Amino acid sequence: MTLSKKELDALKRQIEARCAALQAELHADADKARGETYADLAGGVADEGDESVADLMADIDNAELTRDLAELRALEAALERIADGSYGACIDCGLEIGFERLKVEPGALRCIECQRVHEKTFAHPERPRL
Repeated sequence: MTLSKKELDALKRQIEARCAALQAELHADADKARGETYADLAGGVADEGDESVADLMADIDNAELTRDLAELRALEAALERIADGSYGACIDCGLEIGFERLKVEPGALRCIECQRVHEKTFAHPERPRL
């Protein structure tokens, strides 16, 4: 069973709307980052605690930008797959990725079973910590 035209159109609209939202968010975050200095984050008379909070805030902002950019790239790749007719096919087994999975994760590259195997295969082993 392949995706119907109605399902494909709905997914395409969903992806395009999410791309627009991500682009707006990325632009707003970039503008905010340009206007915010380290001194703004740490305060006028920064001590070590203020500096660590400023570092943490900067790291979180960077992680959010990285996450949003990765999602945008995945969705743009999904739009390319829609255009070339390969959208909805698992890159590992070639079987169809279910519509319900694509509604939740429109950039999905793998069916549920292949994604499970992929995550188990490429999971990072637990590292000892102090």
